Amino acid sequence: MQNVNPDLNRFERIGKPEAIYAEGKSLEELREIVEIYLKAEKPVIVTRLNKEQAELMKKMGLKVNEKGRIAVKGKLVENSGTVVIITAGTSDVSVAEEAAETAEFLGLKVYKFYDVGIAGIHRVGKAVEFIKSNEVDSAIVIAGMEGALPSVVAALIDLPVIAVPTSVGYGVNLGGLTTLFSMLQSCPAGVAVMNIDNGFGAAVFAYLISRVKSKRDKNHC
Repeated sequence: MQNVNPDLNRFERIGKPEAIYAEGKSLEELREIVEIYLKAEKPVIVTRLNKEQAELMKKMGLKVNEKGRIAVKGKLVENSGTVVIITAGTSDVSVAEEAAETAEFLGLKVYKFYDVGIAGIHRVGKAVEFIKSNEVDSAIVIAGMEGALPSVVAALIDLPVIAVPTSVGYGVNLGGLTTLFSMLQSCPAGVAVMNIDNGFGAAVFAYLISRVKSKRDKNHC
């Protein structure tokens, strides 16, 4: 098929994975691309699966996370670092699970604190205390509505915060644009903002933070 040309060596070349983005692909196209990875014995990650595509991935031997609409086989790295993933609400968990599977694919140890948004702000305390008490490299904070949670977390911890706006919210949310703009206006410094619903991108960024930290720590030994 002429439209299929996967970048099998992207990770070796630039340290970032190629994800197979499933939306818009036929089952035939998706099967062909994944088979190329499997025949080359390369780890593979597939994002934004629909139900039919997810069933195909299961049949091809991939691990499917239905909530995150993501499938993986293998890992690119082992023990690359640690990330905490925090969501404002359970409606944000699908994006969080995409981030979590991607992070684990990249060798990160993942700790999850879901449904701790600012409507019940006391709930975020457990996540903050965990971060302060453990070796954590970064935090991915995922929220919809007005998107205030990343700013709150960034004001309480001394780590990079990766904010992910979601398309969760009532009409004025505008499919996540309101949340995105709110996060871009974050008052606490140290907040990097991903695109709407981009859990994959957030996890890759978290991995790069951990990788740089690991290199620095080794150089100081």
